[in-house]
Amino acid sequence: MLSYRTIQNKPHVFQSLTGLKIQEFEQLLKPFEQAWMDYVQQHHIQGKTRRRQYGAGRKSQLNTIEDKLLFILVYFRLYPSRVAAVSKFGVHH
Repeated sequence: MLSYRTIQNKPHVFQSLTGLKIQEFEQLLKPFEQAWMDYVQQHHIQGKTRRRQYGAGRKSQLNTIEDKLLFILVYFRLYPSRVAAVSKFGVHH
């Protein structure tokens, strides 16, 4: 399974998959995390009336903020098919 932890010490692989150097990726993490939390807060927590509490239900396979950003960057860099993307990241569709 592809994850930030598995490729963070492989700079050539990381840059090939994302188009970024590891330092550039790490600079994006804080603003991405803030934008992610803002989105979740606005659209999922304070959004429409919920039948279940936020966080209930199926758990994400992309557990860390690093893995979420990595998935997005790899997807837009390589534009793999949906099947290829979810199988590479261990995400079930």
